[in-house]
Amino acid sequence: MGAGSSSRPTAEDLAAAQDKTVPDVIGPGLRVLFCGINPGLWSGATGYHFARPGNRFWPALHRSGFTPRVLRPDEQREMLALGLGITNVAARTTAKAEQLSAEELRVGGRALVERVEKYRPRVLAVLGIGAYRTAFGRPRTTVGPQSERIGDTAIWVLPNPSGLNAHYTLDALASEFRALREAVENG
Repeated sequence: MGAGSSSRPTAEDLAAAQDKTVPDVIGPGLRVLFCGINPGLWSGATGYHFARPGNRFWPALHRSGFTPRVLRPDEQREMLALGLGITNVAARTTAKAEQLSAEELRVGGRALVERVEKYRPRVLAVLGIGAYRTAFGRPRTTVGPQSERIGDTAIWVLPNPSGLNAHYTLDALASEFRALREAVENG
């Protein structure tokens, strides 16, 4: 399956996507760099972030006012013109984030700090409280703005938009994303 294909990945495509990587959507001067935990198998098979049907990243991004319409995963590069980007704590694809070790998350956290120091987004928005807690050694972190920074970059923790995260509805996710957008616009 090619990266530009719009067809659904087959079981074989998904199996072959294990441990692949998906390139960051990143550049200097971003308002917000969204950071997932790691790419799932659909993302590995397609080459696009948050590609699995049922992932609520793209709808939450739109409902919160970050994007003028719901972007498709294959339109992810359009985010750069909006001052938005995407990266991950851990680069390798897995079927579930739980397949990552704590050490992988800590190593990924250190690499993420290096990316943030290089590109200097206004805000780093980590999508997944558990991953943030592990990667940055902050066991009591809650959703929302964090007191620590990476250089001049503020840190904000958002819920994981995966359809597997039943703790948050799409409306609740969009509300958390909206709070971030309003803070970025007013700050």
